[in-house]
Amino acid sequence: MNKKTVTIIGFGRFGKTLYKLLKDDFDVTIYQRNKKERTNFPVITDIKIAYKSEIIFFAVPIENFEPIIIDHKKYFRPDQILIDVLSVKTYPAKILKKYLKGTKTQALLTHPLFGPDSSKNSFADLPIVIDKFLTTNKTYQFWKKYFLGKQLRVIEMTANEHDKLAANSQGLTHFIGRLLKEFGVGKTQIDTIGTTKLLEVKEQTCNDTWKLFINLQHYNPYTKKMRTKLGEAYDKLYNKLIPTQAHKDSLIIGIQGGKGSFNEEAILYYLKENNSGNYKIKYLHTTKKVLKSLHEGTIDQGLFAIHNSIGGIVMESIEAMAEYKFSITREFAIIISHALLIRKDAKLSDITTIITHPQVLAQCKNTLKEKYPNLKQTSGEGKMIDHALVAKILSEGKLPKHTATMGSKILAKIYDLKIVEDNLEDLQKNYTSFLLVGR
Repeated sequence: MNKKTVTIIGFGRFGKTLYKLLKDDFDVTIYQRNKKERTNFPVITDIKIAYKSEIIFFAVPIENFEPIIIDHKKYFRPDQILIDVLSVKTYPAKILKKYLKGTKTQALLTHPLFGPDSSKNSFADLPIVIDKFLTTNKTYQFWKKYFLGKQLRVIEMTANEHDKLAANSQGLTHFIGRLLKEFGVGKTQIDTIGTTKLLEVKEQTCNDTWKLFINLQHYNPYTKKMRTKLGEAYDKLYNKLIPTQAHKDSLIIGIQGGKGSFNEEAILYYLKENNSGNYKIKYLHTTKKVLKSLHEGTIDQGLFAIHNSIGGIVMESIEAMAEYKFSITREFAIIISHALLIRKDAKLSDITTIITHPQVLAQCKNTLKEKYPNLKQTSGEGKMIDHALVAKILSEGKLPKHTATMGSKILAKIYDLKIVEDNLEDLQKNYTSFLLVGR
């Protein structure tokens, strides 16, 4: 009796595994648009010949499935059976329903839960999910019996049920595998059995293409919920390891600025207003470092500037806030004023450059343009964005003598600097809002 004819569309890693499964029982050909190299496999490049087969398997990347169906649908016949082997099922079901509407072409949904690595030696007891979908009872029973005959473990399941379960099994496993690779986990001399298993997960999942990983996450409607739940579980577990208070005897508050900064002025104002008990201030200089320290549990609360009456939002803080989760304890504002400060051994005529926080420059823009138009205005990078730190370094002679900074006049007293002029802000009542935050 003549063997049934099969064409496999796509011949990647799983296409070769599929050929190995089918070749002894069917007359199999492989369709590739372009034959890239000489091969012993029965590869054809003529699509019309490819679709003369009775059975068409689609072993293509998930993202390419719809474009291929659109391109090939003119070759579908009423007596044909289309079988997909995609790792997601509701997506191909939706596509096939759309483009087979009004035709008699049959379609079977399958997901072989194995790959080239797990099927090297045998297919025995490897699982495969099948969904009757758009096939007759006769066709469905034929393929069920065939897969059982190949000693596969057949799991009958709807496409929707498959994707729900797959999100929390295959989707989760691939996500964890890629996470382990991103983390950089590797073998050590003291690996436990558990560690060895983790390394196996990383190796197995990362053997598959990055495209497959992305498609598994994007085309299964339930993987987004899985990732959200995983993130929430991570946060919950991580936070259980953070002490209730960083130091048992006092509250540790990290602030965006250094000693003498407006952040220090703001936190001292807040603590006085709220009759706070024992506390220690950590000068962290940047909002990012405040939120990072809060996340790591080395401080209990954090404070940073968020908005100014004339300077608008503090971009440094907005950018840092996008990276971390935190709770807002309090929002409040204080009036601030800006002084131009230089070293005691310098004269105003020596000064060529002002280095300070970009918000200070924004709040004094018009005044500086009118009174000091020849001075170059700039901001430091990293923690040097903090004008209080600039004042400290300037006083230590680590910045050129021709440099000035701007900030609270209290900096002059702390760091022995000279005040050239105070109250340079463009608004008489120059309010800056601050956020006090917690984990």
